[in-house]
Amino acid sequence: MAHYNEYVGFGVAGNFALHLEQAGESVDFKEVITDDPNGPKGMFPFYIPNRTDFLGIYPLSSDTIILPPQECHVQIEPEVALICDLEYDTLGNITHILPQFFGAYNDCSLRIDAPKISHKKNWGPCSKGLSPTLIPIDSFTAGGIMDTYRIASFLKRDEIVMRYGEDVELTGYSYFHEKLSDWMRHQINIQTNVGPLEPIHAYLKEAGCPTKAIISIGATRYTHFGERHFLHEKDEISVVLYDSCRYAPDTILSMVSRKSCEGEGISALVQRVERG
Repeated sequence: MAHYNEYVGFGVAGNFALHLEQAGESVDFKEVITDDPNGPKGMFPFYIPNRTDFLGIYPLSSDTIILPPQECHVQIEPEVALICDLEYDTLGNITHILPQFFGAYNDCSLRIDAPKISHKKNWGPCSKGLSPTLIPIDSFTAGGIMDTYRIASFLKRDEIVMRYGEDVELTGYSYFHEKLSDWMRHQINIQTNVGPLEPIHAYLKEAGCPTKAIISIGATRYTHFGERHFLHEKDEISVVLYDSCRYAPDTILSMVSRKSCEGEGISALVQRVERG
Protein backbone atom coordinates (compact mmCIF):
# COMPACT_ATOMS: atom_id res chain seq x y z
CA MET A 1 0.00 0.00 0.00
CA ALA A 2 2.86 2.40 0.71
CA HIS A 3 3.72 2.89 -2.97
CA TYR A 4 0.56 4.99 -3.39
CA ASN A 5 1.98 7.71 -1.14
CA GLU A 6 2.82 9.81 -4.23
CA TYR A 7 -0.72 9.52 -5.62
CA VAL A 8 -3.20 12.31 -4.96
CA GLY A 9 -6.47 11.10 -3.43
CA PHE A 10 -9.94 12.44 -4.30
CA GLY A 11 -13.52 11.32 -3.82
CA VAL A 12 -16.81 12.03 -5.55
CA ALA A 13 -19.73 13.06 -3.33
CA GLY A 14 -23.34 12.18 -4.09
CA ASN A 15 -22.85 9.84 -7.06
CA PHE A 16 -25.29 7.14 -5.91
CA ALA A 17 -28.97 7.91 -5.32
CA LEU A 18 -30.02 8.34 -1.66
CA HIS A 19 -26.61 7.73 -0.07
CA LEU A 20 -26.21 11.31 1.17
CA GLU A 21 -29.68 11.19 2.70
CA GLN A 22 -28.91 7.92 4.48
CA ALA A 23 -25.62 9.33 5.78
CA GLY A 24 -27.35 12.49 7.03
CA GLU A 25 -25.18 14.67 4.81
CA SER A 26 -27.55 16.03 2.16
CA VAL A 27 -28.07 19.20 4.20
CA ASP A 28 -24.31 19.92 3.93
CA PHE A 29 -24.79 20.68 0.23
CA LYS A 30 -27.57 23.26 0.55
CA GLU A 31 -25.21 25.99 -0.73
CA VAL A 32 -23.96 23.89 -3.66
CA ILE A 33 -25.69 24.52 -7.00
CA THR A 34 -25.22 21.86 -9.69
CA ASP A 35 -26.24 21.78 -13.34
CA ASP A 36 -27.80 18.34 -12.86
CA PRO A 37 -29.85 17.87 -9.67
CA ASN A 38 -29.49 14.09 -10.05
CA GLY A 39 -25.72 14.18 -10.59
CA PRO A 40 -22.78 14.27 -8.16
CA LYS A 41 -22.52 17.24 -5.81
CA GLY A 42 -18.78 17.78 -5.96
CA MET A 43 -15.35 16.34 -5.25
CA PHE A 44 -13.25 16.33 -2.11
CA PRO A 45 -9.59 15.64 -1.29
CA PHE A 46 -8.62 12.92 1.16
CA TYR A 47 -4.86 12.93 0.52
CA ILE A 48 -2.47 15.45 -1.05
CA PRO A 49 1.21 14.38 -0.97
CA ASN A 50 3.62 16.71 0.83
CA ARG A 51 0.98 18.96 2.38
CA THR A 52 1.72 20.02 5.95
CA ASP A 53 -1.85 19.75 7.26
CA PHE A 54 -3.98 16.65 7.88
CA LEU A 55 -4.42 16.12 4.12
CA GLY A 56 -0.72 15.27 3.93
CA ILE A 57 -1.12 12.26 6.24
CA TYR A 58 -1.13 9.00 4.24
CA PRO A 59 -4.43 7.29 5.16
CA LEU A 60 -4.59 4.07 3.11
CA SER A 61 -4.44 0.52 4.45
CA SER A 62 -5.37 -2.82 2.94
CA ASP A 63 -6.05 -4.57 6.26
CA THR A 64 -6.79 -2.13 9.10
CA ILE A 65 -9.07 0.73 10.10
CA ILE A 66 -7.95 2.63 13.20
CA LEU A 67 -10.77 4.47 14.92
CA PRO A 68 -10.17 8.11 15.87
CA PRO A 69 -9.25 8.96 19.47
CA GLN A 70 -12.42 11.00 19.96
CA GLU A 71 -15.73 9.26 20.52
CA CYS A 72 -17.90 9.55 17.41
CA HIS A 73 -19.79 7.43 14.94
CA VAL A 74 -17.63 5.92 12.19
CA GLN A 75 -19.22 4.31 9.17
CA ILE A 76 -18.07 2.14 6.26
CA GLU A 77 -18.53 3.74 2.85
CA PRO A 78 -18.31 0.96 0.24
CA GLU A 79 -16.99 2.32 -3.03
CA VAL A 80 -15.11 1.69 -6.24
CA ALA A 81 -11.67 3.28 -6.53
CA LEU A 82 -10.20 4.19 -9.89
CA ILE A 83 -6.42 4.31 -10.26
CA CYS A 84 -5.93 7.09 -12.80
CA ASP A 85 -3.38 8.96 -14.85
CA LEU A 86 -3.82 12.74 -14.90
CA GLU A 87 -2.83 14.95 -17.83
CA TYR A 88 -2.48 18.76 -17.72
CA ASP A 89 -2.19 21.67 -20.10
CA THR A 90 0.51 24.34 -19.81
CA LEU A 91 -1.65 26.33 -17.36
CA GLY A 92 -1.99 23.39 -14.98
CA ASN A 93 -5.59 22.58 -15.89
CA ILE A 94 -6.61 18.93 -16.05
CA THR A 95 -7.14 17.89 -19.68
CA HIS A 96 -7.67 14.13 -19.27
CA ILE A 97 -8.44 11.67 -16.48
CA LEU A 98 -7.50 8.19 -17.65
CA PRO A 99 -8.68 5.29 -15.41
CA GLN A 100 -6.23 2.37 -15.59
CA PHE A 101 -7.33 0.01 -12.77
CA PHE A 102 -10.27 -0.37 -10.39
CA GLY A 103 -10.65 -1.98 -6.99
CA ALA A 104 -12.67 -2.26 -3.80
CA TYR A 105 -12.42 0.79 -1.56
CA ASN A 106 -13.63 1.87 1.88
CA ASP A 107 -14.12 5.63 2.13
CA CYS A 108 -14.50 5.24 5.88
CA SER A 109 -16.10 8.40 7.30
CA LEU A 110 -16.72 10.21 10.57
CA ARG A 111 -20.34 11.18 11.17
CA ILE A 112 -19.59 14.57 12.69
CA ASP A 113 -20.45 18.18 11.98
CA ALA A 114 -17.56 19.64 9.99
CA PRO A 115 -17.14 22.60 7.62
CA LYS A 116 -15.56 20.50 4.83
CA ILE A 117 -16.06 16.93 3.61
CA SER A 118 -12.34 16.27 3.90
CA HIS A 119 -12.49 16.84 7.67
CA LYS A 120 -14.59 13.67 7.93
CA LYS A 121 -12.35 11.58 5.72
CA ASN A 122 -8.73 11.63 6.87
CA TRP A 123 -8.12 11.53 10.61
CA GLY A 124 -4.75 9.77 10.38
CA PRO A 125 -3.03 6.58 9.20
CA CYS A 126 -5.34 3.63 8.44
CA SER A 127 -8.46 5.78 8.07
CA LYS A 128 -9.13 4.57 4.51
CA GLY A 129 -9.05 1.22 2.74
CA LEU A 130 -7.97 0.02 -0.72
CA SER A 131 -7.91 -3.59 -1.90
CA PRO A 132 -4.46 -5.01 -2.71
CA THR A 133 -6.10 -6.66 -5.75
CA LEU A 134 -6.71 -4.21 -8.57
CA ILE A 135 -8.29 -5.10 -11.90
CA PRO A 136 -7.07 -3.61 -15.21
CA ILE A 137 -9.60 -1.48 -17.08
CA ASP A 138 -9.80 -2.33 -20.76
CA SER A 139 -11.99 0.67 -21.56
CA PHE A 140 -13.85 3.06 -19.27
CA THR A 141 -16.80 3.05 -21.67
CA ALA A 142 -20.09 1.18 -22.06
CA GLY A 143 -19.30 -2.41 -22.97
CA GLY A 144 -16.03 -2.41 -20.98
CA ILE A 145 -15.01 -4.83 -18.25
CA MET A 146 -16.65 -2.90 -15.41
CA ASP A 147 -20.18 -3.28 -16.81
CA THR A 148 -20.62 -6.80 -15.41
CA TYR A 149 -19.25 -6.02 -11.94
CA ARG A 150 -21.21 -5.51 -8.74
CA ILE A 151 -20.23 -4.16 -5.32
CA ALA A 152 -21.22 -5.64 -1.96
CA SER A 153 -20.11 -4.93 1.60
CA PHE A 154 -20.34 -6.72 4.92
CA LEU A 155 -19.69 -6.26 8.62
CA LYS A 156 -18.64 -9.19 10.78
CA ARG A 157 -19.28 -8.76 14.50
CA ASP A 158 -19.25 -11.53 17.12
CA GLU A 159 -18.80 -14.09 14.31
CA ILE A 160 -22.00 -12.95 12.58
CA VAL A 161 -21.72 -11.54 9.04
CA MET A 162 -24.29 -8.92 8.04
CA ARG A 163 -24.76 -7.15 4.70
CA TYR A 164 -23.75 -3.51 5.24
CA GLY A 165 -24.38 -2.00 1.82
CA GLU A 166 -26.82 -3.01 -0.85
CA ASP A 167 -25.47 -5.41 -3.46
CA VAL A 168 -25.64 -3.28 -6.62
CA GLU A 169 -24.25 -3.12 -10.15
CA LEU A 170 -21.54 -0.56 -10.90
CA THR A 171 -23.60 0.78 -13.79
CA GLY A 172 -26.06 1.95 -11.11
CA TYR A 173 -23.83 4.92 -10.35
CA SER A 174 -25.50 8.18 -11.37
CA TYR A 175 -22.45 9.15 -13.45
CA PHE A 176 -20.22 6.44 -14.91
CA HIS A 177 -17.92 5.85 -17.90
CA GLU A 178 -17.07 8.94 -19.99
CA LYS A 179 -19.85 10.95 -18.37
CA LEU A 180 -18.09 10.56 -15.03
CA SER A 181 -14.53 11.13 -16.25
CA ASP A 182 -15.59 14.24 -18.19
CA TRP A 183 -17.49 15.55 -15.18
CA MET A 184 -14.53 14.94 -12.84
CA ARG A 185 -12.12 16.73 -15.17
CA HIS A 186 -14.41 19.75 -15.39
CA GLN A 187 -15.24 19.72 -11.68
CA ILE A 188 -11.61 19.67 -10.59
CA ASN A 189 -10.82 22.64 -12.82
CA ILE A 190 -13.76 24.83 -11.76
CA GLN A 191 -14.65 23.81 -8.19
CA THR A 192 -14.39 26.68 -5.71
CA ASN A 193 -14.26 26.96 -1.95
CA VAL A 194 -18.00 26.84 -1.27
CA GLY A 195 -19.95 25.01 1.42
CA PRO A 196 -18.32 21.62 2.11
CA LEU A 197 -16.22 21.77 -1.09
CA GLU A 198 -12.64 22.93 -1.63
CA PRO A 199 -10.58 24.39 -4.53
CA ILE A 200 -9.02 21.13 -5.70
CA HIS A 201 -7.36 22.68 -8.75
CA ALA A 202 -5.35 25.02 -6.54
CA TYR A 203 -4.33 22.09 -4.33
CA LEU A 204 -3.05 20.20 -7.39
CA LYS A 205 -1.00 23.16 -8.58
CA GLU A 206 0.49 23.59 -5.10
CA ALA A 207 1.42 19.89 -5.14
CA GLY A 208 3.25 20.26 -8.46
CA CYS A 209 0.53 18.77 -10.69
CA PRO A 210 0.83 15.08 -9.71
CA THR A 211 0.15 12.70 -12.59
CA LYS A 212 -1.23 9.75 -10.59
CA ALA A 213 -4.49 9.70 -8.64
CA ILE A 214 -6.76 7.43 -6.62
CA ILE A 215 -10.35 8.56 -7.11
CA SER A 216 -13.23 6.96 -5.22
CA ILE A 217 -16.39 7.42 -7.25
CA GLY A 218 -19.07 7.47 -4.56
CA ALA A 219 -20.55 5.37 -1.76
CA THR A 220 -23.47 3.08 -2.50
CA ARG A 221 -26.70 2.80 -0.51
CA TYR A 222 -26.78 1.13 2.89
CA THR A 223 -28.93 -1.76 3.97
CA HIS A 224 -31.24 -1.13 6.93
CA PHE A 225 -28.54 -2.67 9.15
CA GLY A 226 -25.70 -0.63 7.64
CA GLU A 227 -27.55 2.66 7.96
CA ARG A 228 -27.99 2.17 11.70
CA HIS A 229 -24.81 0.43 12.84
CA PHE A 230 -21.40 2.03 13.28
CA LEU A 231 -17.94 0.55 13.70
CA HIS A 232 -16.69 -1.01 16.90
CA GLU A 233 -13.27 -2.27 17.85
CA LYS A 234 -12.69 -5.86 16.62
CA ASP A 235 -15.26 -5.59 13.81
CA GLU A 236 -14.24 -6.96 10.42
CA ILE A 237 -15.10 -5.03 7.26
CA SER A 238 -15.38 -6.55 3.79
CA VAL A 239 -15.95 -4.61 0.56
CA VAL A 240 -16.11 -6.82 -2.52
CA LEU A 241 -16.21 -6.04 -6.24
CA TYR A 242 -17.13 -9.12 -8.24
CA ASP A 243 -17.94 -10.17 -11.79
CA SER A 244 -21.63 -11.07 -11.83
CA CYS A 245 -21.05 -13.35 -14.82
CA ARG A 246 -18.96 -15.61 -12.55
CA TYR A 247 -20.45 -15.20 -9.07
CA ALA A 248 -23.88 -14.82 -7.48
CA PRO A 249 -24.54 -12.54 -4.47
CA ASP A 250 -25.09 -15.50 -2.10
CA THR A 251 -21.80 -17.02 -3.27
CA ILE A 252 -19.96 -13.84 -2.30
CA LEU A 253 -21.67 -13.85 1.13
CA SER A 254 -20.55 -17.44 1.65
CA MET A 255 -16.99 -16.62 0.61
CA VAL A 256 -16.86 -13.68 3.02
CA SER A 257 -18.19 -15.86 5.83
CA ARG A 258 -15.47 -18.46 5.12
CA LYS A 259 -12.76 -15.75 4.87
CA SER A 260 -11.91 -16.95 1.37
CA CYS A 261 -13.04 -14.06 -0.81
CA GLU A 262 -10.58 -14.31 -3.64
CA GLY A 263 -10.54 -15.55 -7.19
CA GLU A 264 -10.59 -14.46 -10.80
CA GLY A 265 -12.95 -11.52 -11.25
CA ILE A 266 -12.85 -10.40 -7.59
CA SER A 267 -11.31 -7.39 -5.86
CA ALA A 268 -11.83 -7.71 -2.11
CA LEU A 269 -10.87 -5.44 0.76
CA VAL A 270 -10.91 -6.95 4.27
CA GLN A 271 -10.06 -4.71 7.25
CA ARG A 272 -9.92 -5.28 10.98
CA VAL A 273 -11.14 -2.38 13.13
CA GLU A 274 -8.78 -1.27 15.90
CA ARG A 275 -8.89 1.44 18.54
CA GLY A 276 -6.42 4.29 18.10
